[in-house]
Amino acid sequence: TLVTAGVYLLIRFNMMLVDMFFFKFLLLLSGLTMFMAGISANYEFDLKKIIALSTLSQLGLMMSILSMGMPDLAFFHLLTHAMFKALLFMCAGVVIHMMNNIQDIRYMGGISFYIPLTSLCLNISNLALCGLPFLAGFYSKDLILEMVSMSNLNLMIFFLYYFSTGLTMYYTIRLLFYLMINDYNLMVIYNLYDEDYIMVKSMFMLLFMSLVAGSFLSWVIFSYPYMIYLPLNLKMMVIYVMLFGVFMGYLISNMKIYSVNK
Repeated sequence: TLVTAGVYLLIRFNMMLVDMFFFKFLLLLSGLTMFMAGISANYEFDLKKIIALSTLSQLGLMMSILSMGMPDLAFFHLLTHAMFKALLFMCAGVVIHMMNNIQDIRYMGGISFYIPLTSLCLNISNLALCGLPFLAGFYSKDLILEMVSMSNLNLMIFFLYYFSTGLTMYYTIRLLFYLMINDYNLMVIYNLYDEDYIMVKSMFMLLFMSLVAGSFLSWVIFSYPYMIYLPLNLKMMVIYVMLFGVFMGYLISNMKIYSVNK
């Protein structure tokens, strides 16, 4: 609630602000926020900072779709994003606590051998953040990007939206490579704690929500479905961007950056 309070306030007051010229500036600023947060999350080695910058990127997405005049979509994305991002933060907290309060992702690796259930929740919430089809994030993000594709805005806004979505895939795959696929990198200490089963109970509830909440909320919130009429390439553009971001993240993560120097 603390992070999205400003977005919620603008959703509540959107009827008062909807005809202002300021909204066009807000669209530009929030698109640039989304873009810059995605870029700086890719060069970050701190686990909490990566997740916080991805939250900032999603807030830019909410604000920009709000300033395009679709507050119901912004609210829908706020709710679905709340589900999987809370799960992601809980998993990151368990991982940092297991690593004896080390937040640097270059020290982590092979996490899935030590805490498999937490890694499962982490991976699924990360994929929901990416907008993998039929998870929670897909419904809101795909709808937002298709409404952007249908609107008659210029190419720069279009590019900012899609490139920021690609950057989201990018740092997600990078996080997955550093945390799951890498070797264990904390030299002498390992496996300080086992699974925290109290955390796992609440994480499974959030996991169920981040699987179901997208379809459920899209059925509850919208009284009529959005009419989206796009050519095939533009309709599949989200999937193209996802695959491209996954590929780029794989290429960068193959560089095996182990050293603690930046």
